[in-house]
Amino acid sequence: MARVVGVAGVLLLLQLASLFTGTAFADAVLGRKAAGVLEEPTVNAAAGPGRYAVIFDAGSTGSRVHVFRFDKKMDLVGIGDDIEFFAKVKPGLSSYAGHPQEAANSILPLLEKAKSVVPWWLMKRTPLKLGATAGLRLIGDEKADQILEAVRDLVHTKSRFQYNPKWINVLEGSQEGSYLWVWLICMGGGSVQMAYAISSDVAANAPIVPDGKDPYVTKEYLKGRDYNVYAHSYLHFGAYAARVEILKAKDGPFSFCMLRGFSGKYTYNGEQYDATAPSEGAIYDKCREEITKALNLHAPCETKNCSFNGVWNGGGGAGQDNLYVASSFYYMASHVGIIDSTAPSAKATPAAFGAAAEKACQFSVEEAKAAYPTMRATFFFFLPPNACY
Repeated sequence: MARVVGVAGVLLLLQLASLFTGTAFADAVLGRKAAGVLEEPTVNAAAGPGRYAVIFDAGSTGSRVHVFRFDKKMDLVGIGDDIEFFAKVKPGLSSYAGHPQEAANSILPLLEKAKSVVPWWLMKRTPLKLGATAGLRLIGDEKADQILEAVRDLVHTKSRFQYNPKWINVLEGSQEGSYLWVWLICMGGGSVQMAYAISSDVAANAPIVPDGKDPYVTKEYLKGRDYNVYAHSYLHFGAYAARVEILKAKDGPFSFCMLRGFSGKYTYNGEQYDATAPSEGAIYDKCREEITKALNLHAPCETKNCSFNGVWNGGGGAGQDNLYVASSFYYMASHVGIIDSTAPSAKATPAAFGAAAEKACQFSVEEAKAAYPTMRATFFFFLPPNACY
């Protein structure tokens, strides 16, 4: 049984731990669960005294801002009716590759919203941090650095928040995963992260990675204990990027993962890929075959345990007793009716996703639009591969 959560709140809250000090703060945040907010709350929603922190989550599909408020004990205090203030914009920063100022300007509305929540007299004491994920890693260091520099300049000149250039950066794959380690699988647009605590014996025997690659194991100290955390970010296997891998895996001109009646191209990172459906439309078993090929499940495994594409899976153990899945897992589950879309979290099973994929494969594009009215138009075409994947 997996618990589906709307926002990778653990990641964001633990990022705050690097900005504030004190064991009491670490103890407080670990016991809380951030809500999966899908609609924007009202700006200036009952903001009040206390201490604040502003976190920008710059993902591959969009940018999001989270504002948190704390009391004197550094325990989370609600803002309005929610545990946080949340807002988002699309597309993500990586969509502006080669146009750094446009990228920075895209988050200005979020910055303005954050400024409207935090009392002006507390802004200089309120740290602002931005963590970019797979989207910027995919466009290359030069273009990513240009965008980050433009964002740093925007934050520095357009706000009075506590500012440090080092707080605006690209999260490494292992860093992105290591904040999510209660066996959590978080699927973004460009990558998917898996992280969980492993034993010291397993950590000591972790595979050695080549120079320049992220290590499989990181050390974390939380709630008075040391933990060895397996963390890996599978670049190119997020919800949007995986569509490319699936389309590249098709055998012939048609993809058996596309809905009946669709003929066209899929554009990702400036490249186009043929995404035409066969006349009979999506076929569940054949779609699974294409996805299995894309995952490269039969890649050489140099260690005892691999997940896919020849990557060590951490060896398993008690850290996998409870599985949390987030981001694209949540959105897909809520759109197709596996879980209540108004709930911040819920329980689901892999079989439920499989059943949803089998059902979706039977639809044409128009039938899918009628069956799933809350889903964005661009999602309909890729409903079978997303649900099946």
